Amino acid sequence: MPDRPADPAFAASLDYLYGLQRFGIKLGLENIRALLQRLGRPQQAFASVHVAGSNGKGSVCAALAEIFARAGVVAGLYTSPHLHSFTERIRVAGAPITESEVAALTAEVRQQAGAIPVTFFEFTTALALLYFARRQVSWAILETGMGGRLDATNAVTPRLCVITSLCRDHSGHLGTDLAAIAGEKAGIIKPGVPVLCAPQPEAALAVISARATALAAPLFLSGRDFAVRDGGDGLIFRGFGIELDGLRFGLAGRHQQLNLGLALAAAVLLRRQGVALPDAALRTGVAGVRWPGRLEWWQDGRSILLDGAHNEGGARVLAGYLAEQGLSGVRWVVGLKADKDADELLAPLLPLAGEVYCTCPPVDAAYDPERLAAAARSAGHPAKLLPDPAAALAAALADRRPGEVVLVAGSLFLVAAARDYLMTLERDGA
Repeated sequence: MPDRPADPAFAASLDYLYGLQRFGIKLGLENIRALLQRLGRPQQAFASVHVAGSNGKGSVCAALAEIFARAGVVAGLYTSPHLHSFTERIRVAGAPITESEVAALTAEVRQQAGAIPVTFFEFTTALALLYFARRQVSWAILETGMGGRLDATNAVTPRLCVITSLCRDHSGHLGTDLAAIAGEKAGIIKPGVPVLCAPQPEAALAVISARATALAAPLFLSGRDFAVRDGGDGLIFRGFGIELDGLRFGLAGRHQQLNLGLALAAAVLLRRQGVALPDAALRTGVAGVRWPGRLEWWQDGRSILLDGAHNEGGARVLAGYLAEQGLSGVRWVVGLKADKDADELLAPLLPLAGEVYCTCPPVDAAYDPERLAAAARSAGHPAKLLPDPAAALAAALADRRPGEVVLVAGSLFLVAAARDYLMTLERDGA
């Protein structure tokens, strides 16, 4: 979501950074390695945890970062994309980088980059790693942008790797089948470095297991080596010789139990590596984690649900959550990026929808909302075309009857725009 900064230096930095998107998505490590070399190899100044996957990466990273914070361990967190401000991507001890720091570091990294044709994501990754080194963090938690093997974050050699749930996504870059996608995600695995892995389809798990075996990397599987299950009072984590009961997770949805398990398993393995993460930090960390835009009920109660579901896996999870909550006939505000498979996202959610409000998220290339409306109508749903997310959400809210839920889902950029609109309503007292 584009920022609207008041600081001229920060605004100029963003103009430059977003301008790097002209290089597009260029997977490969040559440029990022060259840039990090010029910056003095900042990635070697701290230990790191590297997280790849299709869904759940951000939730796992956020939960682990909260555990570090509750334990008093100064850690950096690098995630993408952001909802409202670029500064959300880079955090230390929970606090986002300041606009002035972004401006200063952008100028420095730009000077060092010289003629290296770095992409937006390569530049921001280098900036984040340099910031973490300057802030003298002990640990950094790094979320891949896309894939893993050739992702800019893979220039780091971590102490722990995590692979979350996989599904078909970014097929134009990662491959059209799960085995190919798993090969790209498993590219983060390093020789001898432990790997935590969510449950995967058989074809994907076979690829991940083969990569781990080839590199003598210990592989720990959710459901086999560790697990989270419902208990009489809260959730129970069991694995690696410990059991924690009565757990509360700050994120909604049954699927989050898998992400909770990955975060807690990561904390336990890091504790084995000497990181001081007591049980109390694990408990309070997972209870206190928040990750806006992911199964987020807006502040007005349970009438507006925001979710960044943008691929088939995310859509299935969202549909499962709606069914668990007994929700159907929701007024669905939807908009996708042009590179998404609309059929795979619509299929699980349309049966739970009533009227559909089709629009364009604020991205360079959006999926044609007329095609979304046609698909909804062919499935028996009334559909409206709206020019932007604010108009679509306003229409859905105006049409809503007592007891009905408005759902905003289909792209995290769509969710960000919806949150902007809702916050504007709150500021204006509407």
